[in-house]
Amino acid sequence: MIEEKKISCHDVMQHICENLGTELDSEKCKEIKAHLEICSHCQSYFKSVEVTIDCYRKYNVELPPDAHKRLIDFLGLEE
Repeated sequence: MIEEKKISCHDVMQHICENLGTELDSEKCKEIKAHLEICSHCQSYFKSVEVTIDCYRKYNVELPPDAHKRLIDFLGLEE
C-alpha cells in the first residue's frame, strides 16, 4: 500500500512564494487549499501575503530585481 504524503506548512509557504499572483488548478494547489482549510498558521501566513500584495499594488511599489530571492532566503524556503 502506498502511504499518502501530507503537505506541510513549509510546502504551502514555498508554493505560495513560487506562484504569487497565479490561478492554479494543479493537484498541488488543491492539496494546498485543503491544508489551508485546517491550518490556522498557514491561513495567517497566506492572509499576510495577500495583504502585502494588495498594498504593493495599491501604492504601485517597484521592487528590486532580487526581492523574490531575498524573501525566499529570509523565510528559509530555498531548496
